[in-house]
Amino acid sequence: MSFKNFRFNIVIRILLIVGSAVGLLYIIQKPEFIISSVILTLIIILQIASLVNYVERTNKRLTTFLESIRHSDFVSSFSDQGLGKSFDDLNNAFNEVINEFKKTRASREEHFNYLQTVVQHISIGIIVFQKNGKVDIFNNAIKRMLRITNIRFIQEIKEIDPSLAESLMAMKAGDQNLHKVFIENELLQLSVRATEFRMRGDDFTLISLQNIHSELEAKEMDSWQKLIRVLTHEIMNSITPIVSLSGTVKEIMVDEETLELRKNIDDDDVEGILGALNTIEKRSQGLLNFVQIYRNLTRIPKPNFRHIPVNELIDSVHSLLEPKIKEQGINCRIHVIPKDLKFTIDPDLLEQVIINLIINSMHALRGIPNPEIKIVASSAFNNRVTISVTDNGAGIKPDLMEKIFVPFFTSKKEGSGIGLSLSREIMRLHKGSITVKSKPGVETTFTLYF
Repeated sequence: MSFKNFRFNIVIRILLIVGSAVGLLYIIQKPEFIISSVILTLIIILQIASLVNYVERTNKRLTTFLESIRHSDFVSSFSDQGLGKSFDDLNNAFNEVINEFKKTRASREEHFNYLQTVVQHISIGIIVFQKNGKVDIFNNAIKRMLRITNIRFIQEIKEIDPSLAESLMAMKAGDQNLHKVFIENELLQLSVRATEFRMRGDDFTLISLQNIHSELEAKEMDSWQKLIRVLTHEIMNSITPIVSLSGTVKEIMVDEETLELRKNIDDDDVEGILGALNTIEKRSQGLLNFVQIYRNLTRIPKPNFRHIPVNELIDSVHSLLEPKIKEQGINCRIHVIPKDLKFTIDPDLLEQVIINLIINSMHALRGIPNPEIKIVASSAFNNRVTISVTDNGAGIKPDLMEKIFVPFFTSKKEGSGIGLSLSREIMRLHKGSITVKSKPGVETTFTLYF
């Protein structure tokens, strides 16, 4: 057995202490050995202190191990040998735990470096800050976008744009807005989104900023081009016959050679002139109505918001259109989930939107066997209210899906082409949106998101 063996060392140390104590009891009774008694007493004290220190080595090693973990110091290792199998197992366990911590820290550092590389590489600006405005992370895209080299607090953005800093500090999870900023005489139209999370016991807000100025310009130009094509088409349809008929009237009434009014105009010519004038009047009136409709589209009143039950609004629209729905033999079903669902809207404006959608469905159901309209209102997972209008009509062709919201575009002979564009503008004023899904010959669904 090795002298380093823990048990052997403990036994030997105890025997030495006992032997020393017995010797002390023997000599302490003899006055001539007083100095020896003092020396032996000191030896016993040292032996006891040595035994205690030897026994406490395990606690010290455990303390060292825990301190290493606490301070993430995984350089230390435990390699004492010869203290017995139990101590060998303890050393191995300590070393295995430390090695696992080393691997975990290395993996965590690799993951952190990976995320840092991704965050710094993406072109969308990312900035993370605490509730007091202290910035935790920001990427290179933010530096390029805002023309800054460093930022410690969100409040420092006030030097660039005061309203932007206030807007960022006020944003909550799920918020989204568009912010215009002028930096070095350059206009940035920033799409700003926010989310929140909790880490290390602190609340953080993550903001993403993307400059969509060029995309908005391209989209705006595309919208203008579509609108101009529709406007010119409608205007040309009215102007062309007016010009043609005006020329016809001039030929009838004016002599081309003398450029004087004809004196002898027979009844047929008079009838032709009157017919031409009537046509010119009708087309002019049509053009005037077209312009008036355009003016109405651009003059939607400001919403007067009220908090009302959803079923109250839908029942009101259904009562208004019920005679026409029954006349066409349409089965109209209404579902409001839950029944006491409420939202904040302008009832007058939104009634017009739902009326437009139902009338469009009624037109699509002409000649369709077993026509059906289904109106469903519900609360989505994010507490947003949705209203969908679905019909089993002819549907919308794929090539027309992108055009149906363009003002004055219509595939119906009797349509004005402003119903859906007006509906989309009303939904925009409600901070909502309108979408459409269609399977030709199966069903079409328009959905309102609030």
